[in-house]
Amino acid sequence: MKKEEIPQDKSALENMTRELCYAKNADGKYTTGLSTGWEVKKDALDNAWDDIKERIEDARKAVKNGEKSPIHYFMELRLMDMMILKGYTGFWGFSIKRHLKPAVFAKLGDEKLKLYAKAFEVSLEELKNFKG
Repeated sequence: MKKEEIPQDKSALENMTRELCYAKNADGKYTTGLSTGWEVKKDALDNAWDDIKERIEDARKAVKNGEKSPIHYFMELRLMDMMILKGYTGFWGFSIKRHLKPAVFAKLGDEKLKLYAKAFEVSLEELKNFKG
């Protein structure tokens, strides 16, 4: 691809970042150029975000239906998995799995809940009173 052919399609990330691409200059030598995005990549990212939004909505419904604790919802909302949440809270994985159960979550003290609230960047009240 020639440097002037580097795609400059609109994307969700165009105002935040540019992608470094290698292309040939007028002399036929490789050089670098910046791209705001490619249509195909934009479509793939849009599909990924749609999947994430669906997972967040499913988590919200699970909390509302009493199947999961608010920790499950906020994990999805903040794009966290068990390993990331373990790192932020210092809890063991098996403890977090237990805390995902509504009955166990309801018995957690404020000190443990504060660690979750801090990790999720929400207030303690928002975590405790989340209804889905």
